[in-house]
Amino acid sequence: MRNISWMKLKSLGWLILYGLPLVFFCMRNSHAGDSNGALTFSLSLEGLNVAGNFVWVLMAAFLILFMQAGFVLLGGLVNSKNMLSYMTHCFMATTAGTLIFWLFGFALMFGGSELGSGLDKGNSFIGYSGFMLLGETYDVKTVLLFVFMAVVATFIGSIIAGAIAERMKFSAYLLACFLVYTLVYSFYGHWVWGEGWLAKLPFGVGAKDFAGSGVVHAAGGICAFMGAWALGPRIGRFNPDGSANALPGHNIAYVILGTIILAFGWLAYDAGSTLAISDLRSSIIAANTFLSGVAGAVIVILYYYIKTKKVNVAEACNGSLAGFVAISGPCAYVAPWAAVIIGIAGGLLMCWSTWLIEHKFRVDDPLGAVSVHGANGLWGLLAVGIFADGSYGNVNGLITGSGQQFFAQLIAFLAVIVWAGGLGFAIFFGLKHTIGIRVSKTEEIDGLDINIHGTKCYPS
Repeated sequence: MRNISWMKLKSLGWLILYGLPLVFFCMRNSHAGDSNGALTFSLSLEGLNVAGNFVWVLMAAFLILFMQAGFVLLGGLVNSKNMLSYMTHCFMATTAGTLIFWLFGFALMFGGSELGSGLDKGNSFIGYSGFMLLGETYDVKTVLLFVFMAVVATFIGSIIAGAIAERMKFSAYLLACFLVYTLVYSFYGHWVWGEGWLAKLPFGVGAKDFAGSGVVHAAGGICAFMGAWALGPRIGRFNPDGSANALPGHNIAYVILGTIILAFGWLAYDAGSTLAISDLRSSIIAANTFLSGVAGAVIVILYYYIKTKKVNVAEACNGSLAGFVAISGPCAYVAPWAAVIIGIAGGLLMCWSTWLIEHKFRVDDPLGAVSVHGANGLWGLLAVGIFADGSYGNVNGLITGSGQQFFAQLIAFLAVIVWAGGLGFAIFFGLKHTIGIRVSKTEEIDGLDINIHGTKCYPS
């Protein structure tokens, strides 16, 4: 035992000895080129026109929508008798979620931001113009913003679906999603993306969340935790003494394929968040996104191999998604070397969070949605304030010697925990004690597919 501990300390010493100089070297050389693309664009023969920007945003939105296929395939982690139920939840997040965002969410989130025609009414807390794209919002630029934000909004319901899989009533899921979309997501999104109070903090530096580590993933993941907590664990998940039992999924191949599809769409999700093809920073954003995701996968493979001597590819897929979630917020503001560190930290955070939620909180999260999205969404918010190098949008983190941005990110970090946690608790526990949110024991044992949908996903 002493020899093992000595070997671990020795390995850590070598890592510090060689790793820290590498980090300092990367920091000193992070401004070597045209990192925001301004010089390159100014030297081009002609700027890209508005139509090009429209094509860029629309194509990004189409690819983001395709990410729902990836979310659906992550259902390989559930029992085959519940696969159709999980897929239906993701499908309703895509369809009903979009309608909810059209009816209420878009106006609540972007009203008062003046980011498009008709989005002029609102205050620092909430917007109140742009409902159903009526009036002045019936405008190509405003509708373009709506299309992009609507496909991003569909993630919220799918994140929740992963944590409440295999035991929630369909009607309760729909009602919970309606409340989360309108109250949790739209309000917090307005504070950050809709020129609300978090974007305009009084000390001159507002919170930044480029592609939604906090707005989308932390908010969705925290609500997912509240849903899983309110539901209680699946039958057989925990023993009377509190120890956990593994409930293996039915098709890991689906999980791997789903992760690759999500990775493909995530490049468009983050890079497309520039909302302009003329913003050449998109190349760095795409590289940062990819590097963070692959770093998260590799570190988790290594972690579980050292721990168990087995290659756990399912957890590595979640490690990759954790890296993508963590980099979404800071992807535009950091250098590629920082993206790798963010992804590595994200993968390890996912492992630790999964253990904490399972073994300490005794909360059953079938797909690991809380650890992937909730924990790493919060990490992504803080990462902006740590690693932003000032090369884009004049956003400076701790590595540049400035602490203002980190303080702003910390406020956003605490705000999403309080807002999503408080309202998420009220929504799921309120529904639990009124209409009920869990299927009967018989339905759970027999499977949700046959009981709720009247057919099996895989007829024999």
